Amino acid sequence: MRPIFEQWLAPFRDEGVTAISIRNTGGTDHLSFDDVGLPGFQFIQDPLDYETSTHHSNMDTLDHIQAADLMQAAAVITSVVYDAANRAEMLPRKALPKPQPKANPAIQASGAF
Repeated sequence: MRPIFEQWLAPFRDEGVTAISIRNTGGTDHLSFDDVGLPGFQFIQDPLDYETSTHHSNMDTLDHIQAADLMQAAAVITSVVYDAANRAEMLPRKALPKPQPKANPAIQASGAF
């Protein structure tokens, strides 16, 4: 996916949109797609002290939004979704996860794992 994302993000390079990473930057909704072999992605932004005092707190409100950052993120994500939807080929897929054996209901009910 790196070459594809490099191409898709190239128009935003002058705006500082340059990071493409395979590192885990935290749990996001994309993980459920990954779990079943579908392409799932997350977008990383400068944290701006979000994790230490704002995230999921009573300060996590609209008046703390950085308008310019939100507009940039909207433009980038819209562009990537548009490019993905209009791509001639399907996006590369990850290997499907190996099936997990079903748990024995009798053992689960007894609490012995």
